Amino acid sequence: MLKAIILIGGPQKGTRFRPLSFEVPKPLFPVAGVPMLQHNIEACAQVPDMKEIILIGFYQPNDELNCFISSAQQELKIPIRYLQEFAALGTGGGIYHFRDQILSGGPAAFFLMNADVCSEFPLQEMLRFHRQHGKNHCGVLLGTTANRTQSLNYGCIVENHETNEVLHFVEKPSTFVSDIINCGIYLFTQDIFGHIGTVFQRNQQERIQEELTNGKQMPEVIRLEQDIFTTLAGQKKLFVYKTQHFWSQIKSAGSAIYASRLYLKQYHQAHPERLATNQDGTPKIIGMLHEEFSLNKLLGPNVSIGKGVTIGGGVRVRESIVLHGAVLQDHCCVLNSIVGWDSTVGKWARVEGTPSDPNPNDPYAKIDSETLFRDGGLTPSITILGCSVNIPSEVIIRNSIVLPHKDLNRSFQNQIIL
Repeated sequence: MLKAIILIGGPQKGTRFRPLSFEVPKPLFPVAGVPMLQHNIEACAQVPDMKEIILIGFYQPNDELNCFISSAQQELKIPIRYLQEFAALGTGGGIYHFRDQILSGGPAAFFLMNADVCSEFPLQEMLRFHRQHGKNHCGVLLGTTANRTQSLNYGCIVENHETNEVLHFVEKPSTFVSDIINCGIYLFTQDIFGHIGTVFQRNQQERIQEELTNGKQMPEVIRLEQDIFTTLAGQKKLFVYKTQHFWSQIKSAGSAIYASRLYLKQYHQAHPERLATNQDGTPKIIGMLHEEFSLNKLLGPNVSIGKGVTIGGGVRVRESIVLHGAVLQDHCCVLNSIVGWDSTVGKWARVEGTPSDPNPNDPYAKIDSETLFRDGGLTPSITILGCSVNIPSEVIIRNSIVLPHKDLNRSFQNQIIL
């Protein structure tokens, strides 16, 4: 028997996903036409002997999350439930806090993953790899290869090339350690909780001492990467399974468009029914359309369109996500952008962003972690229109972020419009 745990996080200040996360929790933001979290859940549900999927986070329960869980359970025929943390406990603290619920029923092992990763999710391959390496280890980490420069932005894994044992682990090192990086997807046995428990007891003693000495309360956070993996590395307790399939983080709105492109490409094999089809005498479409979408002109490539979107004649959309209820009027152009719910782009208007893609000439390049500002100005990135934004006719919005419910009256470039 197996279980899967998906860490969905919670609302955070200064998130790079705003203003989109104002309307829905980030894990429910549509990527390639379905909520980001649904890709993780579908991959877990396909693993044989998967009995339950548990979501852990510190979002307050809300109608959107409850509705999504209910719909996913009915569609995938697998129990899914949400466990709310009282505070952000870290990647290790959350699962340790709910260890009794995770271990109920006696699962032989459980998958653990972050919700904000885009991947082909080779979970069954990880399971076979885990079983081939015996019963003495407590975890398998999914790894992939990055270039030397970008590897510094991730957890780096040094492996034994013959046995795939994790010999050394460093989270975001200051100098080059290894080009194998941590993908944030794991397979653990029950033994992992013994190691987390040791760290928990040590932290409790330190918290008590800190409170007695300085009167300060230390946060009850346990991080798998810094607190657990660094200790277990080199003890024959962790192994790394390296994937050659696609993988990317979804930390920013720009990375959501890149992830959408990766998933749309995967749909050709995994979910062809989700892709739009072209027929003679109709507009050419390269991307994903919702079944209720009404269309009369051109789209693509790599475009995802939500429900109830209206698109006028002569419209050009490329490398973008258009969310439900949006209106794209005649002859407007939308490139490398996200058009928010119920927003309107006027006639002959142009909404354009700068793509955040990895270097196409480097097979190991990953999408860069964007900083909002660089050299005193807004970093050129995709353009984001929050919900219910109105773009008038014949203006240009380029490399800008527009907060919800704004009626613009002129062109903007490289600005955050509050």
